[in-house]
Amino acid sequence: MHPRIDYAAVSPKLLQAMLGLEKAVASSGLERPLLELVKMRASQINGCAYCLDMHARDARKAGETEARLYLLNAWREAPHYTPRERAALAWTEALTRVADTHAPDADYEALKAHFSEEEIVRLSFAIVAINGWNRLAIGFRAVPPLAAAPAAA
Repeated sequence: MHPRIDYAAVSPKLLQAMLGLEKAVASSGLERPLLELVKMRASQINGCAYCLDMHARDARKAGETEARLYLLNAWREAPHYTPRERAALAWTEALTRVADTHAPDADYEALKAHFSEEEIVRLSFAIVAINGWNRLAIGFRAVPPLAAAPAAA
């Protein structure tokens, strides 16, 4: 697969707007490990290899464990996630699949038990941002960097 367009070069002003949203999300006060889980989960749903690669690396740098990254696709069955993370992941799925889910009241109510109204808005903007990045990366065929091949023994 080859990239279609270098959207950063074609429209730097729009890229700067997206980067501004990303900067606002990063400084929103939500914990970085939570944000990385949200970014990973939305990227899993959307099938964005570029973002999965990037956010797996970012999550590891933020101290995330391999087990939690591997089990994220099955977070409902795995005991590795806190109630706050579970509420955020459910909301991530609801907003990422909004055409199908219509953001169920039950998912919103679960959020209210673990997040303030301001945090819910901040989390929702984080979900909007990663879904936007996913659509750009998938639509323009961003290719994740290849890891260096292990040396032959």
